[in-house]
Amino acid sequence: MEQTIATANGAAAETGRSLVLVGLMGAGKSSVGKRLAQRLGLPFVDADNEIEAAAGCTIEEIFARHGEAAFRDGERRVIARLLEGPRQVLATGGGAFMDPATRAKIRAHGTSIWLKADLDVLVRRCARRPNRPLLLQGDPRQVLERLMRERYPVYAGADLTIDSGEQPHELVVESIVERLAGQDGAAP
Repeated sequence: MEQTIATANGAAAETGRSLVLVGLMGAGKSSVGKRLAQRLGLPFVDADNEIEAAAGCTIEEIFARHGEAAFRDGERRVIARLLEGPRQVLATGGGAFMDPATRAKIRAHGTSIWLKADLDVLVRRCARRPNRPLLLQGDPRQVLERLMRERYPVYAGADLTIDSGEQPHELVVESIVERLAGQDGAAP
């Protein structure tokens, strides 16, 4: 059953579709997602945490033991399961939206929101968490540059693009809520 809620500008909007955050590592998907979920009174789910729970090991261990292809297969299945569930704010891993089947599932059940950040911001934020498997494959700045070239054209197909750069996360959340409130048929 669809519900209506009051949006940031006071307008009523229908709810039902999950809000799915996409973007490169370090763009703020988890940090912004937690705040967005709290603001909207929705559960927050981090797909990476769900993948680890399903696999019984860390993402780094999945990559080391089984390789990236096995990780992506598990990621695809976990995200599909999550999107079949109740409405939520879902933070996906950086490569999830690159998979055509995952993109199709997100389009069918959610509103995709690309959190876009420039290279310097991503490098600085990723330096805080050195356990990211893809960044262990060379110079992190060069890896992120390559990923930006490959992924940004695909991320651009998201329903919304929000600059998550140097803004405080609270302002990013406000931008998302305002943009959602302005979309026909979309609900924050």
